[in-house]
Amino acid sequence: MPMTWNGEELDVDAYLARIGYDGEVKPDLETLRALHRAHVASIPFENLEVMLGRPVPLELAALQDKMVRRRRGGYCYEQNLLFAAALERVGFAVSGRGARVRAGASATRAVTHMLLRVEADGEQWHCDVGFGADGLLEPILMREGVDVRQGEWRYAIAAEEDGVRVLRTEGPDGWFDLYAYTTAQCLPVDYVVMNHYTSTHPRSSFIRRPVLQQAGPEVRRRLVGARLIRTHPDGSTEEHDVPVSELRETLAREFGIELDDDDFTELVRAHYAGA
Repeated sequence: MPMTWNGEELDVDAYLARIGYDGEVKPDLETLRALHRAHVASIPFENLEVMLGRPVPLELAALQDKMVRRRRGGYCYEQNLLFAAALERVGFAVSGRGARVRAGASATRAVTHMLLRVEADGEQWHCDVGFGADGLLEPILMREGVDVRQGEWRYAIAAEEDGVRVLRTEGPDGWFDLYAYTTAQCLPVDYVVMNHYTSTHPRSSFIRRPVLQQAGPEVRRRLVGARLIRTHPDGSTEEHDVPVSELRETLAREFGIELDDDDFTELVRAHYAGA
């Protein structure tokens, strides 16, 4: 019987090599934490396919080709669907959830973010390798009131009415809501619908400008348009505009992304002309 996340189709050895993981692989919490950390450290958040005017396929073969074979990144659906397939292949019980991103929003947003619930060592764990710079480095217990440190960052899950849970991170000015979700389960087909909105709708933030992000234990890195931002736990930032002459090097150095000549030329023509 096919697995929910198509884990049987995953080239698990190639995936583990891509994230630089060479430890023991078994369905326990130690492995879950190690895989989550390694994935976040190795595969950046990016929306460059949308910026290049291409569809974003979610079939596992396409995800493996892009993020494993071609060593690219992806946004939440791509990243978490790949991670779900890997966890399922290892033997974890994995289910999907949908979230409303807050992150400074002044109005309620649609459910457009993907996260995972994973069972390990008798507990349910909130996993998410696809939120970008502010995202989790490791799994967090899927339980209200949890408050943990991961590297230099602090995360918590708060409870609201009607069973809503909110993932938060702490900054210099206090707690900051990242996204809100419920226990309602999502299936792979649900993310196809969300992905269509995210990659095509005029109100989607991911069709406006290139966005690349990477979470790290001591620094969070973002390239939004041509602005490179490094954020530190004390709230201080280092920011500067990246000229086109330095863009290719910046993509490789900061995010490990190496575009071929045709893709890089088209990206510059479409989004960095005159920069």
